[in-house]
Amino acid sequence: MDKVILIADDNKDIVDILKIYAQKEGYKAVCAFDGEQALKMHREYNPALILLDVMMPKINGYDVCRQIRQSSNVPIIMVTAKSEEADKILGLDIGADDYVVKPFSPREVMTRIKAVLRRVNDDSNDDRNKKIEVAGLVIDMSSYEASVNGKPVVLTKKEIEILWLFATNPGRVYTRDHLLENIWGYEYFGDTRTVDTHIKRIRTKLNLDETVGFDIKTVWGVGYKFEVK
Repeated sequence: MDKVILIADDNKDIVDILKIYAQKEGYKAVCAFDGEQALKMHREYNPALILLDVMMPKINGYDVCRQIRQSSNVPIIMVTAKSEEADKILGLDIGADDYVVKPFSPREVMTRIKAVLRRVNDDSNDDRNKKIEVAGLVIDMSSYEASVNGKPVVLTKKEIEILWLFATNPGRVYTRDHLLENIWGYEYFGDTRTVDTHIKRIRTKLNLDETVGFDIKTVWGVGYKFEVK
């Protein structure tokens, strides 16, 4: 059965061209033209991935993403004309997996879709289905849940994947490019500051004070590493 891609955008021309390209790649494309439709289509079709426009009528893309993230880790790529860094950070902060700024190449979007879905498909066969405990940190990749010193920590799918990579390789320094390649799974089309944004949020959510037995250190001019105290 073809994987279902939900394309949610109030611009019919954009929806039509993305639908054509998605079908050429072998996906079944279903479409929504406002936020309410997007939520309904998500419930009805349980898509493998969602292309989600930010500026939609009835319910904007950010709120749609927030509602979906309450019950689902389906990959979400935000599609928008907004290019300001604050808008990108907001999209990532509420759980989007990627952010595409209009105007864009449909081929670029298809490349991102294929890479995200390939990574999701690989999850069932690799170490993301395992559990790790280190220095008070527990990560369960079968449920994408984490806790620190017994206290649950709410993290997005991307944040969990970054933390898992760090925790399974303590002391190893990861460059931003390496993190993009390993976590995003393809040559990232944006800039590496998205890594910094994710790391900052992870640190904040983990509340890395003196009671925590590990830290995520910045290696200036290089990248980041997970360090057991």
